[in-house]
Amino acid sequence: MTGEQARVSLLRWLRRQLRQPTPQRERLEAAVEHDDPAEARRLLHGFAFTVAQRRHLEGLIDEWEAWRARR
Repeated sequence: MTGEQARVSLLRWLRRQLRQPTPQRERLEAAVEHDDPAEARRLLHGFAFTVAQRRHLEGLIDEWEAWRARR
């Protein structure tokens, strides 16, 4: 998976799991859309995800950050 694919997967996942467009979700989406994985990672800590969900999201952000480093 490329970093771009990870970003798209992250946005899709967030929109499915966080159906209500809350300010927190909108800030998280904005961080993803503005290519800011550090901000996305910081904002994720404010959400009550399960361990498995958090692991999945952290993996997507890790891939995204690795992709950015290779560009």
